[in-house]
Amino acid sequence: MSEEFKVEIVNPETSFLSKEDVTEVIVPAFEGEMGILKDHISIISFLKPGILTIHAKSGEHKFYVEDGIFEFKNNNLSVLTSSIFDLKKIEKSRLLNLIKVAEEEASKQEIDDQSRFLIDQKIEVLKSLN
Repeated sequence: MSEEFKVEIVNPETSFLSKEDVTEVIVPAFEGEMGILKDHISIISFLKPGILTIHAKSGEHKFYVEDGIFEFKNNNLSVLTSSIFDLKKIEKSRLLNLIKVAEEEASKQEIDDQSRFLIDQKIEVLKSLN
């Protein structure tokens, strides 16, 4: 019996990724990191800044996501995000720029607690990649 399921990642520009040989996905959900395996219960949740890890028969793939939603239903995982990039292809200069912009956002006094939490999460993850 196959333990594989399908993953589709879509961002505003394009269908970013579609894989059918996936065995597990670790999703940075708002509630915490969540592991998705075949036959997981149906779920819809929000993404927080973090690393989305896909384990597939063809190998492991890691992506940085900033926000969005995901839905798992009928052994199909759909991820909708406005910002995603492949960790194997990220340039150090882009990473440093993302950290700089996030730190500038975090220094603003007028942001609410939820926004501050998400920005702090973003900074922590980006620095761990640096």
